[in-house]
Amino acid sequence: MLFIASSCASSYQKVTKSTDPEFKMGKASEYYEKGEWLKAIPLFEELIPVYKGTRSIDAIYYKYADCHFQQGDYLISSFHFKNIYDSYPASEYAEESLYMFAYSYYMLSPDVQLDQTYTEKAMEAFQLFINAYPESSKVQESNGFMDILRRKMETKAFRGASLYLKTRNYRAAATAFANMLKDYPDTQYAEEASFLTVKSYYLYAEHSIPSKQLERYELALEAYRDFIYRHKESKFAKDAEGLNEAAAKNLEKLKTSKN
Repeated sequence: MLFIASSCASSYQKVTKSTDPEFKMGKASEYYEKGEWLKAIPLFEELIPVYKGTRSIDAIYYKYADCHFQQGDYLISSFHFKNIYDSYPASEYAEESLYMFAYSYYMLSPDVQLDQTYTEKAMEAFQLFINAYPESSKVQESNGFMDILRRKMETKAFRGASLYLKTRNYRAAATAFANMLKDYPDTQYAEEASFLTVKSYYLYAEHSIPSKQLERYELALEAYRDFIYRHKESKFAKDAEGLNEAAAKNLEKLKTSKN
């Protein structure tokens, strides 16, 4: 086994030390087809400047970018796939490269509790692909990935707003829920987020100084009207109605005391 390993290492060293670009190209492609990405990457890296300006450069560059993707180096692959698309827009690899640019970012999208910068980048990249190639066979697949990413963003926004409510930062909670509904009107959390907007505004008013309560209870009443208009049959309707009645009652008391 040691002899075989030593022999393979020696064979690869002969390839890397060769001054024949065509020989290296053949071996790089061979390693690529076998899935030996780590062996192919340095060879393609060396060959790209040699073949720059030739008709085969886009194919070489695509294989190089794909090696990084297959290795799980998604940030590197995203850079090179986008560079292929920008540098060789007429290439037969342009469409696939732009798709893989988006897919690389998709693979970088983390769990929902983490920062979603790459999720946003992936959504932007898939949208760029769809706009550039609206007739592509990968448009439906891209839309599917965008739906997954969007749900992740919705969940992140909902959890963030819920955390504000849990920690009694009622003003921030109300704003966060309202912004979430504005950004994701068709979200799966629409009904609950709309109710929690009412609750957040009510608690915000209730815990405010008397001079600020009047206008803040009015915000709670406005949020309730929006909730009941959109979710009349909601399972949260009864609780929302209770908050609305309490807000209206408190508002009336404040107006009476002022007079």
